[in-house]
Amino acid sequence: MSDRIAELRALLHEAGHHYHVLDQPIMPDAQYDRLFRELQALEEARPESITPDSPTQRVGAAPMAAFTAVTHRVPMLSIHTETDVTEKGAIQFDARVRKQLGFDTQVPDVGYVVELKFDGLAISLQYQDHRLVQASTRGDGQTGEDVTHTVRTIRQIPLRLPSDAPAQVEVRGEIYMRKDDFEQLNERQRQRVAEGLKNEKTFVNPRNAAAGAIRQLDPKVAAQRPLSFFAYAMHFHADLQDDLTPLEATLWGLDGYGTHEKVLHMLKAWGFPVSDHSQCVRGAEGLMAFHRHIAQTRDHLPFEIDGVVYKVNEIGLQRRMGMVSREPRWAVAHKFPAQEEWTTVQAIEVQVGRTGKLTPVAKLAPVFVGGVTVTNATLHNEDEARRKDVRVGDTVVVRRAGDVIPEVVKVLLDRRQGQPQVFTMPSHCPVCGSLAWREPGEADHRCTGGLFCTAQRKQAILHFAHRRAMDIDALGEKLVDQLVDSGLVKSLPDLFHLQASQLVTLDRMAEKSARHVLDSLTQAKQTTLAKLIFGLGIRHVGEATAKDLARHFGGLQALMDATVDQLLTVHDVGPVVAESVRRFFDQPHHREVVHGLIDAGVSWDESAPGARLDLPLLGKTYVITGTLPSLSREQAQAMLEEAGAKVAGSVSKKTTAVIAGEAAGSKRDKAIELGIPILDEDGLRQLLEDRMSS
Repeated sequence: MSDRIAELRALLHEAGHHYHVLDQPIMPDAQYDRLFRELQALEEARPESITPDSPTQRVGAAPMAAFTAVTHRVPMLSIHTETDVTEKGAIQFDARVRKQLGFDTQVPDVGYVVELKFDGLAISLQYQDHRLVQASTRGDGQTGEDVTHTVRTIRQIPLRLPSDAPAQVEVRGEIYMRKDDFEQLNERQRQRVAEGLKNEKTFVNPRNAAAGAIRQLDPKVAAQRPLSFFAYAMHFHADLQDDLTPLEATLWGLDGYGTHEKVLHMLKAWGFPVSDHSQCVRGAEGLMAFHRHIAQTRDHLPFEIDGVVYKVNEIGLQRRMGMVSREPRWAVAHKFPAQEEWTTVQAIEVQVGRTGKLTPVAKLAPVFVGGVTVTNATLHNEDEARRKDVRVGDTVVVRRAGDVIPEVVKVLLDRRQGQPQVFTMPSHCPVCGSLAWREPGEADHRCTGGLFCTAQRKQAILHFAHRRAMDIDALGEKLVDQLVDSGLVKSLPDLFHLQASQLVTLDRMAEKSARHVLDSLTQAKQTTLAKLIFGLGIRHVGEATAKDLARHFGGLQALMDATVDQLLTVHDVGPVVAESVRRFFDQPHHREVVHGLIDAGVSWDESAPGARLDLPLLGKTYVITGTLPSLSREQAQAMLEEAGAKVAGSVSKKTTAVIAGEAAGSKRDKAIELGIPILDEDGLRQLLEDRMSS
């Protein structure tokens, strides 16, 4: 059993490293999960076998009562910040280095390692006997806090080092949170706030979210936060250095002949993630080029930075330069212009997006931040505006990063004057006057006037023209923009009244192209009830639900007049969908659009209403993958749906069977893994024949 435990740990460590650090998975998630569960079971059977470096110990320790103070054997010193945020800052640093080293103009350019200055939390990792035994924060540089219990939950940090690493070593780096992970975390938090859960909040920025996660007493809370790590330094203690061979000392830079570049390569070889943006340059020109490049690309990085770091590469030169005022002379942080500034809120307006989402926007006194003048900043939604307590007249901190819409970070409450009114979302759309609705459990308000609201007009038309809706292939995004902007199309029925003489006045629209558009519109007039329902863009009504509604009610008028209770009798229609359909048709202008489409010649076949509970595949779910010999996916889907089945895009435990053709790929593999039946085209036809005849 002990051999199997060791084998499983080795396999899981290797798989975790390839997945989390190298981004090169070597096994499917399901296989990893099976091996992990097997290891858990073995360790539960033999609790004495559990070690701190086991993959199972990433999560699950008991909450800490309090943090323990840790005295750093080597102080975690800060580095000097270059005050000049222009490229001149690089020139000044290089000049200081050359002066302190006594280099005259004849000495070649100094070699540097240039790195990103991550906006995260500095951490010290202590390894003994190749195992992680302690993780601590920077604190005041001399004393930090023991956060081993939460750091173990970060899968990019090795719990043990390979045998060629020293038995005792300290690794330092930065714990941070990726931008996409931060947004997903905040989205989850907004949802939890909207649901009324206590003590829930959104986070101001990725750094605060990361720091808050690391300083959790309960590691299970930290494990729910998506944290990442970069290593950038290591230290050997005196008692270890004495035991090193001359070769090892040279390789690790302890004899003065090593380089910081070697240190980074070594950390990567030991399994630590090291930033790909680190590189070696020479002289002031190399420093300036790096600063310039990162300044231009920083907004596209997947994580936040607040500058770059320059380090003299040769460790021997670092030691010659030494320290000053608890800062190394051989390194400097060179920052970029600030992306946060103060300004005042002059008004709060509500904007309506293409999908009907209402967003409160703070109108600001102009302020230069992140390289541009900012006059607007998003407040996201009513809950966020109230959580931050943003009011007209307030002094606020505004943040901008690249192309991201500026946002209000916080209010400076000590500068508030009087008692300005608390922001409240309007009950009706400020553009079209339709009801503004917030569904239970959601954070956003939405305009219900989808087909009528001018703010949503373009999106409504594009959805209406979609291949799986009315299938008007000539209506692309650029043409729709021109039709709406020119005033030719103000509502869906206007599409079917367009004339060639109107179209040829548009950009890049010749007579032949205009005729193609009109032909496409003419063909679309003859449609199906399901396609029309889907094309109307009713919230929560997708293609499958539209087919269920069409099948159940048989005609459009019956659907438009249906009560919520009647809608709930439709297969797969729950309270959310039923309420959404009812709200849609309760808007008089939506009914006007429907009647306008009919008057314009749009038609479809209707059938007798009925629940069609006798459909042979009702309640069954199928997935189609690969290339079938004679059927397209659309044809196969139509056949299944005609028999009452639902066709899904992914395989799960709820899948009834998978219809697999040539080159089926991962969906077929997933079905095999879950023990789900697999049918080919012949099997599909036989299934339908058998069920239809029974």
